[in-house]
Amino acid sequence: MRTTRVVREGVYFGEGPRWHDDRLWYSDFYDHAVHAMDLDGNDERILAIDDQPSGLGWMPDGSLLVVSMTKRHVLRWDGTGAPRLHADLSALAPFHCNDMVVDAAGRAYVGNFGFDLDAFSHNPGGGVQPTNTVLIRVDPDGRASVAADDLGFPNGTVITPDGATLIVGESFASRLTAFDIDGDGGLSNRRVWADTGAARVAPDGICLDADGAIWVANPFAPQCLRFAEGGDKLDEVTTSRTAFACMLGGPDGRHLFILTAPSSDAEQAAVAPLGAIEVAEVDVAHAGLP
Repeated sequence: MRTTRVVREGVYFGEGPRWHDDRLWYSDFYDHAVHAMDLDGNDERILAIDDQPSGLGWMPDGSLLVVSMTKRHVLRWDGTGAPRLHADLSALAPFHCNDMVVDAAGRAYVGNFGFDLDAFSHNPGGGVQPTNTVLIRVDPDGRASVAADDLGFPNGTVITPDGATLIVGESFASRLTAFDIDGDGGLSNRRVWADTGAARVAPDGICLDADGAIWVANPFAPQCLRFAEGGDKLDEVTTSRTAFACMLGGPDGRHLFILTAPSSDAEQAAVAPLGAIEVAEVDVAHAGLP
């Protein structure tokens, strides 16, 4: 079992980590901003938005896509000025949008909660109950459509290096679900890639490595676990706080960055920056997208 070192303190709630241009880019929900950090923990506040940012990805022209969670928008930023609206997902996503992966052609696949998670967490026996929802595809021109339905809180998402397979973590179904990616970006041949329920893991943020295994942040524990297709647990990293997102990066792709926090509850996480970015060195490098 591996452990981490804390690279950065003072994060409210980090999500959407991506290794890009020699830095770790990530969203901080309650700082309402996208940041970038180097391996030494030197951090830059890159872009502020008037919402909670989440998933990140880059278009072929180098512009940055940012999920605007509560507005259920995808924003596009060319590196100057304010971001502009790329896609409005409010007609398709019943509640907050969350993580996203952007493919080599600039198509974005965006998950959403499907229901009010905080209301359910505060009163599990009350009126709000978990509801399955959709994964949304946003084409490069901003047109949005349903890519897949009946998903239990679609969250972290990866695409294999050949661009042929998309794998999404269903947090409330405790599984990783795979789809074939058709030539036009459509998804087909749905199947369970790994059932993580036996390991008591609800997949949150995920990332793919060069052996085809997937690292999964477990939002119910201070741990990040590595699974093979079929569900065998291959490795585990213990963190100082609960793990919510992860990304392989660094100069050789073998630094596993894990975004952690004491809680994901909005009322707690927004009060003080008690989250962190932690890192462990692992054996197999990053592969695929993001």
